Amino acid sequence: MAGPIHPRLLKRAKATRVFLVASVVVGVATAALLIVQARLLADWITMAFETRTFPPGWQVALIALLAVFAGRGVLAWLSSLLAHRSAASVKSDLRRDVLRARLATPVGGASSASLVRTVTQGLDSLDGYFSKYLPQLGLAATVPFLVGGAILIADWQSAIIIAFTLPLIPVFMALIGWTTEKATRHSFAVADRLANHFADLIAGLPTLQAFARARAQRKGVELSEERYREATMKTLYVSFLSSFALELLATLSVAIVAVTVGFRLVYGDVTFGTALFVLILAPEAFLPVRQVGVHFHDSADGVAAADAAFEIIDAAPEAGGTLPAPDGPLRLESVGYRYPGSEAAAVERLSLEVTPGEVVALSGASGGGKSTALAMAMGFLTPESGGVTVGGQPLAETDLASWRRRVAWVAQEPGLINGTVGDNVALGHPGAGADLVARALRDAGADFGPDKPVGDDGEGLSVGERRRVALARALLRIREGGARFLILDEPTAGLDADTEAEVIRAVRATGAGALIVSHRPAVLEAADRIVEVAA
Repeated sequence: MAGPIHPRLLKRAKATRVFLVASVVVGVATAALLIVQARLLADWITMAFETRTFPPGWQVALIALLAVFAGRGVLAWLSSLLAHRSAASVKSDLRRDVLRARLATPVGGASSASLVRTVTQGLDSLDGYFSKYLPQLGLAATVPFLVGGAILIADWQSAIIIAFTLPLIPVFMALIGWTTEKATRHSFAVADRLANHFADLIAGLPTLQAFARARAQRKGVELSEERYREATMKTLYVSFLSSFALELLATLSVAIVAVTVGFRLVYGDVTFGTALFVLILAPEAFLPVRQVGVHFHDSADGVAAADAAFEIIDAAPEAGGTLPAPDGPLRLESVGYRYPGSEAAAVERLSLEVTPGEVVALSGASGGGKSTALAMAMGFLTPESGGVTVGGQPLAETDLASWRRRVAWVAQEPGLINGTVGDNVALGHPGAGADLVARALRDAGADFGPDKPVGDDGEGLSVGERRRVALARALLRIREGGARFLILDEPTAGLDADTEAEVIRAVRATGAGALIVSHRPAVLEAADRIVEVAA
């Protein structure tokens, strides 16, 4: 367990630090009002028993007591307001950082289903961390000490009992917290697997339907749901059991104080007013600490999601250097890369060079690391060994934004936006005219016009049509946007031989250096050089 306060949230999110200070201030004010409330109740109830009627000035005492209640209500409202604003600020910061990290590393890393679940439902669970757990932590850090000090002044014997029994609650809370954290992390992981399973099932549903295997997947979804239900019930079981343990411990501690005070009152060792004052305050000394353990479970899901978000953020490559990208060849010099959690290297000792105007093809078996090599060339991944240079300048010292402005990249699964084909092609050079967009589409082998509608994530286009749109966008970026390198991952897959030949001619005609991953014989024959990538 990381501790009562999540260190990464405290370090990264300024709103967390501000809220913690505010929680301590609210805790001090709450403790002061509790002491005033106990003093008013003890004094005036004692006077009522002594006089056997309403004591003089009871109206003033009632007004003062109502003012104390109102003050505690205002403090609770203020704490809730600060909590929700802080939670919203922290969630917004984390979501921006996660998306920034994802944009910096669009290959590898967390799946889209995990990413969506983390930044939506996962981080929304931080509301419990800020609205319940942290405010109670602020109260636990202030109220017991101030209330205990007031009891010490009134009755030192009761204060000693509280001082010995109160620390037992944090000890049990820590022991329970380890179990809770483990159960929560397991539940989050199971939910993550369920989300990925469902996303993969939806993505492959057309293929499954074509081979009459869609209904057979129902059993797998049911098994995943059952595992998630079991993990959730285990977390709830730990939560309720730990709450019962903390409540029992706090109740017994208060009972010890009450019994000792009662016997001392019978034998005249303490006055009725003091005994009543101690009995009113004693539960308040234990309540904030006990509630910290109870509300820890409210925050556990949010903390698990925050840890998942930090893993995504930490996986992003360094921001790179500040030097502008120079002219000259692109070189990969004996580069190697191993994905986290993988035993085998994805790429090992790969070297190649692409000069302006040259077409270099990467060939090899599937899974041999060709796409990983392209990702290192783009700066999405940082090589573990070797290095990438542009014009003799290390890519690690180069401003990645200036380098990527010189590159047109076409991925295996190109991203498309909602709109038209023309809108997507024009992303290669915003402001390009309709004639330039139409020409790029023709050169990319498209047999459809720029007015064809496109849905989210390329809905309405086949896989081959999406690649044509992405290739047209890359050609426009080279011709009009000033890019000098083409980096293409299987750009002609799904094209017929004639269209493929047209695409190759269009790529060569740009005069840009091209690094192409392909298994197609026509592409390999048209390349100036072929670099084999060993699996």
